[in-house]
Amino acid sequence: MTAEGHRALAQHRKHSSRPRRTALPRPPPQAQRDDGETFRPWHLRPWLPDRRSHTSTDAHGLALATAHLPSLHTVLAQPPCALGTFVPAGLHSPPAERHQLKQLAHAGADLFEIGLAHHDAHLDGPVIQHAYRRALRSGDALDSAVRAVACAAHLRPTVVMTYWEPVQRHGPESAARLFADAGAAGVMIVDLPDHHAERWQAAARHANLHTPRLVPRHTTDNDLATVAAHASGWLYAPASAAPTGYRGPLDIPALAAFTRRLRASSPLPVVSGVGISTPALAARVAPLVDAVVIGTPVVRALVSAPEQAPPLIAAFAQAIAPTTATEPRARSRPSH
Repeated sequence: MTAEGHRALAQHRKHSSRPRRTALPRPPPQAQRDDGETFRPWHLRPWLPDRRSHTSTDAHGLALATAHLPSLHTVLAQPPCALGTFVPAGLHSPPAERHQLKQLAHAGADLFEIGLAHHDAHLDGPVIQHAYRRALRSGDALDSAVRAVACAAHLRPTVVMTYWEPVQRHGPESAARLFADAGAAGVMIVDLPDHHAERWQAAARHANLHTPRLVPRHTTDNDLATVAAHASGWLYAPASAAPTGYRGPLDIPALAAFTRRLRASSPLPVVSGVGISTPALAARVAPLVDAVVIGTPVVRALVSAPEQAPPLIAAFAQAIAPTTATEPRARSRPSH
């Protein structure tokens, strides 16, 4: 090879050895709503297990971590009437929220309902709507809810309370997997449309989640049979037809009649909430149902004076405790 050929070959090698320049990956897009809520795909949530590499080891670890807890079925099946406590996710910082959940469990909460914050909580009253708006300003609503479930589920059986719109937006299958991976026992969609019920129930069943259903008192017998046939976990009988936060009197005889209708239509436990605003009212509702759920009174305390929430739950727990020895719950369940 001539000298000129050697120089050409050296020049070629010099250029070909330079590393190629590659474009840096763009940050993942995030959808920003007008109400400030930001949503990210599940695989971009760094504090959750990556489902792309999900194995049975993760599920085994969760099972071991919660093995000391009674199941949701056990809590609802045995006397006394259980005490459910509703906590909106994302109301406080994660460390504060963990501390509050532990205190509420110690004070007497038998199960948790974790609320997924939503900008159009039309079945809720001003207190819970305000709490949801505050939570939405704090960050991603779904992240906050899954994080709260992950903490609560290590303390007590935990069910997510949500509206259909955020579940539909995130995808029923994806939402069900996220909550199941976090340890939820079930998800209750309070306004589940009939025409979406089949898809949601399939997604929840695949994720091994219960699907409790809220049943308005005006539900016809035909509709009640349909709802009961597809529900699992519990049937929810509102103590009042008003939005959450109602503080007036309750029609106890009407609630008793309705719970009898529910028990005649399904072997599922019956849970009641909405309008159970005082320990005295809880004591009157407790003999009729398998659990009472306290929402607005606790949320009001968590918003304004969090240290008052545990003593409040303790007062509700004490109020329903006498039903243990003296008043067995009014059950008329078919054997199964």
